[in-house]
Amino acid sequence: MPDLDLLTIALLLLAGLTAGWIDAVVGGGGLIQLPALLLVPGISPVQALATNKLGSIMGTATSSITYARRVKPDLTTAGPMAVAALAGAVGGAALASSIPAAAFKPIILVVLVGVALYTILKPSLGDRTRLRWEGNGHRWAAAGIGVVIGAYDGLLGPGTGTFLVISLVGMLGYAFLPASALAKIVNFATNLGALLFFVPHGAVIWSLGLAMGVANLVGGYVGARMAVARGSRFVRVVFVVVVGALICRLGYDVITS
Repeated sequence: MPDLDLLTIALLLLAGLTAGWIDAVVGGGGLIQLPALLLVPGISPVQALATNKLGSIMGTATSSITYARRVKPDLTTAGPMAVAALAGAVGGAALASSIPAAAFKPIILVVLVGVALYTILKPSLGDRTRLRWEGNGHRWAAAGIGVVIGAYDGLLGPGTGTFLVISLVGMLGYAFLPASALAKIVNFATNLGALLFFVPHGAVIWSLGLAMGVANLVGGYVGARMAVARGSRFVRVVFVVVVGALICRLGYDVITS
């Protein structure tokens, strides 16, 4: 645990709380929590990524349970998607220390701009569920999405929930609210997969991660309840805002690097 003053600890807890809320509604909490950890003196990028996963998994666990009780997501989709995502996250985490994040950021930036335009130009997108496949085809498509986004989460992380939501909406045909519910279950699996690699390698700062995890848990609970109460239209608006913030963040990183 780095030697931190009370103001820094308070700001980190606030980042965890806000990240938990954003993650619960639409994903993308890593946009706040991971950069906050990277600013802490004495923490390496891999330690920041690993500690971020510990904080995030507590929030995604809480929001997953809240959504499961109130939205009742399709577990026949969530199951194979989560297992595939967990495997992908382990592989991505194994590559996290060997592949520079800067190599991926321009590609992710272009994808996010496309996602934002696609969402804004299709006002009816995600207003109700219209599944594009049934049966095994649907489950295989979900698993394919899971393994790709899981690998991204283990490797980089920020925006994972956002990518899950837009994939479930745009590719599989879910409305925004059930997509967000499914995304939380899968995001829990990706966080777990990354931790399965990071914990044995001693990369997690436990005291800091658990403290931020409690804040993340509170934010996740409040965010999930708010999303359920306000429905898909509210989730869609938050989604567009978070994607815009991700574009600004990654655009700044690409320009400055």
